[in-house]
Amino acid sequence: MEARATLKYVRISPRKARLVARNVKNLPVEKALNILQFTPKKAARIIYKVMYSALSNAENNYNMDVDRMVVKNVIVNEGPRWKRIRPRAMGRATRILKRTSHITVILEEE
Repeated sequence: MEARATLKYVRISPRKARLVARNVKNLPVEKALNILQFTPKKAARIIYKVMYSALSNAENNYNMDVDRMVVKNVIVNEGPRWKRIRPRAMGRATRILKRTSHITVILEEE
């Protein structure tokens, strides 16, 4: 049985979020939350909240044992990009792509 939680349109680059997500795969949830809590990156706080939500879903919706939960997978997909324009020299303009992410955390009972 699995429990999942998804957060969409997060204003963080998927590449930066995957660096943090890689650290908590296949770990017990308690240890993963502890690692995320003390990781000094913006993505760590975001993934912590999504993982805590997945844990709550497992407990309340599926009556799973929270102490036996393991992080099965943390998926970070690319969301839509915000397009912005920056003025440049001689009347030109360049495009700035502000990237967004969709983060999914999947937990399973051991």
